[in-house]
Amino acid sequence: MSQPGLREVEHEITISAPAAAVYRLIAEVRNWPRIFPPTIYVDQTPDGPHQERIRIWATANGEPKNWTSRRTLDPEGLVITFRQEIPAPPIAAMGGTWIIEPLGEDSSRVRLLHDYRAVDDDPAGLAWIDEAVDRNSRTELAALKTNVELAHAAEDLTFSFEDTVRIDGSAKDVFDFVNRADLWPERLPHVAVVRLTEDTPGLQELEMDTTHSKDGATHTTKSYRVTFPHEKIAYKQTVLPALMTLHTGYWTFAEDDHGVAASSQHTVTINTDNIAKVLGEQATVEDAKEFVRNALSTNSRATLGHAKRYAEQGGRAERAGHAENKA
Repeated sequence: MSQPGLREVEHEITISAPAAAVYRLIAEVRNWPRIFPPTIYVDQTPDGPHQERIRIWATANGEPKNWTSRRTLDPEGLVITFRQEIPAPPIAAMGGTWIIEPLGEDSSRVRLLHDYRAVDDDPAGLAWIDEAVDRNSRTELAALKTNVELAHAAEDLTFSFEDTVRIDGSAKDVFDFVNRADLWPERLPHVAVVRLTEDTPGLQELEMDTTHSKDGATHTTKSYRVTFPHEKIAYKQTVLPALMTLHTGYWTFAEDDHGVAASSQHTVTINTDNIAKVLGEQATVEDAKEFVRNALSTNSRATLGHAKRYAEQGGRAERAGHAENKA
């Protein structure tokens, strides 16, 4: 019997893939930003045999949220249970279970169960959670189905790369430069306009207009960013350029005795539907990969180059200027 105020719901989907393959995809949470549209970033920490703690940053009804969950993995039974440790209001408690059932050698049923309650059993809060759980569950299951069934094709279209710059400065200064994206129009020539909000500390919504150096065209992108001072900034683009169906990445700032190794990593999936429109009828997937990699690397290296100058000179000079103005 359900507890008073506790809601229990179930969603399911049938997937044309072996149950074991589906289980592995759900178990590997670091890939979730690539699989599930609402997920921005996931951090995973082992916590005993078949136990782990995961911290998830995701959007719910268009609002960025983050929470920590404990998971128990049962690879033989193809079951994963989860329970949020620190729910984000209006959620008071949230848990559930992934159940993967074989329907044959190449087919499986995925059942996603949730149980939850609202803070103070507030009806409006419960309605908000109902909508978020239903929307995200349907989105996650549909994305899971698509991702598994098109796994081989997606492998050919998905690639990752990284650019690194050595900086004679502190990780804090380099982090500050990348973190303060609201100042990028003043600091980066290719950035025209930035709209940055950070209602929850460490969780940013970034909309940006950038100018393409070759044709002068302006492109608008939108990302959610998760910041870990002064070590890392992870992000996921939700409004993408025409040649991409996925763009996730992270900035890292590794300090050592010789300064900072500042890196920009990208993971991209090519949008094959737009290759001919953007690059011409003769263009191939490899042409699109090269074009996207060059464009992203150019902007990353430019940003890291300006961050280098800021950390080696500008950071100190800018702080001195602020101190002068306050004096």
